[in-house]
Amino acid sequence: MKKSESIMELAKALVKFQMEVENPKNTASNPMFKSKYAPLDVVINTVKPILTKHGLSFMQSTGSEGESIIISTMLLHESGEWIESEPLTLPAYQIKGGGVKDFTAQGAGSGITYGRRYSLTALLGISSEDDDDGNGVSHGKESNKKNNSNSSQGQGKPQNSVSNGKASEKQLKMIHAKIAHISALTKTEKQTIEDTLKGNIGTDNLSEISSQIASKAIEVLMGWEKQYSQAG
Repeated sequence: MKKSESIMELAKALVKFQMEVENPKNTASNPMFKSKYAPLDVVINTVKPILTKHGLSFMQSTGSEGESIIISTMLLHESGEWIESEPLTLPAYQIKGGGVKDFTAQGAGSGITYGRRYSLTALLGISSEDDDDGNGVSHGKESNKKNNSNSSQGQGKPQNSVSNGKASEKQLKMIHAKIAHISALTKTEKQTIEDTLKGNIGTDNLSEISSQIASKAIEVLMGWEKQYSQAG
């Protein structure tokens, strides 16, 4: 990740943004993979007013290399600070029946839209509600096999047996340790980061979460940790 010499003001603004923003709504369907996702215009309309409120804006650039398109996203702060994502490379074609590559302007355009959406949401630390728009492309067959296998192995067992268990002491300690680390990285109060996390995982009390939600919280925190460590 590329960045300006300092990102202190940007980091503070981004934390405030993430406290307020809601994940974009899944208003579009992918009939091929029977999934729903948030289109680019919905993502932009969701995040732009809140970014502006906190002195943030973004720019996206596209390019091509051989049979691939390349998308980069830059997040800017009114102070002049900025961070830029690593380039996202995607194929500029669609796969037709029999594995035939179909090079069309429409295929390239779809790839650019898809890439812009994922690059932007990744940089902002958000996602659409149940976004599987791209999962089926790369993992569809494997996922189906895995789900079928899990289904046959798990017959007779309650499906929610894991999610009903309370978070372990180890999980809770890890959550608070990561909050403290991110606070030190961003010079932001721990309570602010904790409140942002609660909004992301949908809870009002970190002490009463399930093991499954705790795992999600740790995953979110690890993403923030990586983002700010690279930027710093």
